[in-house]
Amino acid sequence: MRTDLIVIGGGIAGLVAANRAAELGLSVTVLEKGAEDRYLCNSRYTGGAFHIGMRSLHRPVEEVKATIRGETDGFVAEPLVTMIATEAPRAVDWLRKQGIRFLKAGPRDWQDTVLAPPALPQPGLNWEGRGGDTLLRTLGANLEKRGGTLQRGVRARELMVENGRVVGLRAERDGESLHYEAAAVVIADGGFQGDPELVRAHVSPAPDRVRQRGAGTGGGDGLRMAVEAGAALAGTPYVYGHILCQDALRNDKLWPYPWLDEIVMAGIVVNGEGERFVDEGRGGVYVTNRIAKLDDPLSATVIFDRPIWDGPATESIIPANPHLPRVGGTVVQADTLEGLAQALGLPADRLAATVAAYNAAVDGGRTADLTPPRGTGRAKPFPIRTGPFQAIRLVAGMTYTMGGIAIDDNGRVKRADGAVIDGLFAAGATTGGLEGGDAIGYVGGLTKSAVTGLRAAEAAARGLGR
Repeated sequence: MRTDLIVIGGGIAGLVAANRAAELGLSVTVLEKGAEDRYLCNSRYTGGAFHIGMRSLHRPVEEVKATIRGETDGFVAEPLVTMIATEAPRAVDWLRKQGIRFLKAGPRDWQDTVLAPPALPQPGLNWEGRGGDTLLRTLGANLEKRGGTLQRGVRARELMVENGRVVGLRAERDGESLHYEAAAVVIADGGFQGDPELVRAHVSPAPDRVRQRGAGTGGGDGLRMAVEAGAALAGTPYVYGHILCQDALRNDKLWPYPWLDEIVMAGIVVNGEGERFVDEGRGGVYVTNRIAKLDDPLSATVIFDRPIWDGPATESIIPANPHLPRVGGTVVQADTLEGLAQALGLPADRLAATVAAYNAAVDGGRTADLTPPRGTGRAKPFPIRTGPFQAIRLVAGMTYTMGGIAIDDNGRVKRADGAVIDGLFAAGATTGGLEGGDAIGYVGGLTKSAVTGLRAAEAAARGLGR
């Protein structure tokens, strides 16, 4: 089969790229490995918020750039910072012109651009007919009207390269080998969080002790193919995700919500020895990654008390209080810290010492002197002294991998020496270098995907003289 552009993946990044390329006059084929009409992917599960660093993307450009630099501690290269900050509003406007509806979903500024219909404010998965599902169905229908095709049940396997240029790919459907010739390929298959081997190599020593917080369909096929073609990788050690109750491993009502980030940022997280090991004040995404990297990622527990349960635990978009216990999440409780330690199987003396040192630091305004230090920039640390004392065993909830295929600001895939691979582009969660770094800074998956999808399509079209 011959086409101008092949797009691997039918999530938001892939369908944005495909529709934009078709608008520009290219013949386009999307290959989606999911065989169902409403195939699963993170874009279908999404809560729908378009933001940048949990702030509105509609702020002045220099302010948005500063947010990206600050969240990632300078990890994102300046051309990519500029791309995201300047192109995000255009991407939203373009989506509106495609028939995608947005609304203001809450009082926080990052909630000013949310897909409609919004996600339901209740625990568990509720994606059917919501914003992400509607977006994919709308963009899929638009692509067909523009003459493009979306082939389901097709898994891309190998890029075809001639004289250093990508000229197509080999794929499989129902055991049959398929060959596609194309002037360009866009990889948009959503990262590698669904592949235990790659997760073990890059993210966590124990993938089976991390909870998939998304569809889990990002299997790393695109990343592997790109590397075989000479692509460089960027920022692969980290993921976007949130902290969940460990019962989420067995209870589907406990993911993707409620998350426990607000409780963690108010209290403390301890390991199996009853000792802190992470700066809880750096936020849920950061702590999620540090939990995932433990030798035993299921050894982490958040310790808190009644004021935290009655305060920060009620403040999330789908708060743990009251939702967590209502849907079967376990909150361990005791009148004393010693009793709590006993119920958790933790050393009582070490837990008591950890809490005492923490309380003293909070009282004295010296949390930066703790080991590890405790930041206060994102959330106020609460002392833990008012019974009943409470705890929740934790699991890292992994939504998508932040790192992946290195690209430039036109979505062109880069080699290790900085040169680009002709005819090869990448968009969305399969890309690297747009978030993460050692600060594990979250920029925003939907925004990143829409922007890179547009840029990749437009660069591919320019390469064909369109």
